[in-house]
Amino acid sequence: MPPLRVTIWNEYLHELEHDVVAAIYPDGIHGALRGALLEHHPDATVRTATLRESDHGLSTDLLADTDVMLWWGHKAHDEVDDAWAERVQQAVLAGMGLIVLHSGHHSKPFKRLMGTNCSLRWREADEKERLWNLQPSHPILEGIPEHFELAHEEMYGERFDIPEPDETLMVSWFQGGDVFRSLCTWRRGHGRVVYFRPGHETYPTYFDGHVRRIVANAADWSRRRLSRSTREAPQVEALEHVPNPTKEHI
Repeated sequence: MPPLRVTIWNEYLHELEHDVVAAIYPDGIHGALRGALLEHHPDATVRTATLRESDHGLSTDLLADTDVMLWWGHKAHDEVDDAWAERVQQAVLAGMGLIVLHSGHHSKPFKRLMGTNCSLRWREADEKERLWNLQPSHPILEGIPEHFELAHEEMYGERFDIPEPDETLMVSWFQGGDVFRSLCTWRRGHGRVVYFRPGHETYPTYFDGHVRRIVANAADWSRRRLSRSTREAPQVEALEHVPNPTKEHI
């Protein structure tokens, strides 16, 4: 396959408003994610877009030229214009991959694609998270051990209001006793959707080697697989001769 074309979308608000987040992610969360992708896909084209840019940093040409989009959002889901949320949804249905990270479960594109509220239980208590690998043979989990731990993370707990995933690849256990389906996939139209839970902004989660490997693997797995000409579904000539209808045929 040709090199990946990736667009990373990030609100980019916490990093500008909170010193603790800026100290962890001086180049923004999108900067850390860009580094993770280039670490594993050095030939990839990785572009970034943020909420407060014109048109949220997106364009129809950019969406058409994106194999997979990463989406990180948290506090400003409602600021995403409905028209752009629909364009992202339609891009996925036409074949673009979408990787939704952490609080992106409440983003407009993800909720549109899932058709549910995507609600869950949560708690901020600096808890340890242990992620269990349920499908070690899956391409997204290539190079990932049976389990790994994040020393501190925000807790997400069940019930997670999502449609039954096509694949549940990882579950998380938290110190407080909660569990969560933390890595799931779906197919929507011609596109593939991945949800990956870790990534609260006040923790250096996107510098963890296993998390970075999963994000990079997911980008490769969910990438666009249809050419643009195939997606546009042009009018075509019949393969066989079709006689003109007459009254005798009616």
